[in-house]
Amino acid sequence: MEHQYIKNVATLQLDTDKCTGCKMCTFVCPHNVFEVQNRKSVIVDLDKCMECGACAHNCAFDAITVKPGVGCAFAIVRGILTNSEPNCGCDDDGACC
Repeated sequence: MEHQYIKNVATLQLDTDKCTGCKMCTFVCPHNVFEVQNRKSVIVDLDKCMECGACAHNCAFDAITVKPGVGCAFAIVRGILTNSEPNCGCDDDGACC
């Protein structure tokens, strides 16, 4: 079974102009979010991203950005662990989750 997180919330971004196609992101990503096509990395399934930051941390060319530990998915997990309402702060009242 493939892992999928909440749809359309990942903060992952790829700047293909900076990408050299070194494949490092494909090696370090635990959920195979990336593939190299035509000598450049591409995000093949953004919804598989768990925002761990391994790709951005290991990209020597600063082509990848991600905000690990933020967003709605993190808010839901934090809410479960603290037995509180999820709050990611992306809405005026902080209740978008």
